[in-house]
Amino acid sequence: MTLEIQTARFGTISFDEDSIISFPRGILGFSDYKKFIILPHKEASPFFWLQSVEDECLAFVLMNPRLVMPDYRIEIEAEIKQELEENGQDPLDLMCIVTVPHDHPEKMTINLLGPIIINANKKEAVQIVSTTSTYSHQHPVIPAENKHA
Repeated sequence: MTLEIQTARFGTISFDEDSIISFPRGILGFSDYKKFIILPHKEASPFFWLQSVEDECLAFVLMNPRLVMPDYRIEIEAEIKQELEENGQDPLDLMCIVTVPHDHPEKMTINLLGPIIINANKKEAVQIVSTTSTYSHQHPVIPAENKHA
């Protein structure tokens, strides 16, 4: 079934009800919101939007953390794998939230400590918080040597 919602950022969007991803635990700081859709930013962009279906103003920028840190590894607890029904056949998708300062987009950062683990087949996701890694919640997306003044 096709649904339609009004969003602050994208105006009215139509999407298939089957594309809704449920976050049973919510997202850190936004635990009241459980239903989101993922929208591409634009063609050939590494970014995506995680748009709330329940709040027109709530949207997060996402990207694959391995585009910033190719050797990025995070330990996913057995309980999370069980909750997402990870079966070893269909890999879980991994995304992280990107913060883009309005006045200095070149200073955008990615939260490598709080990745979002998605089971695309089950349409469920969980944001975890790594307490054992040395990653930062504000890792630069654009390395300092690539930034133009």
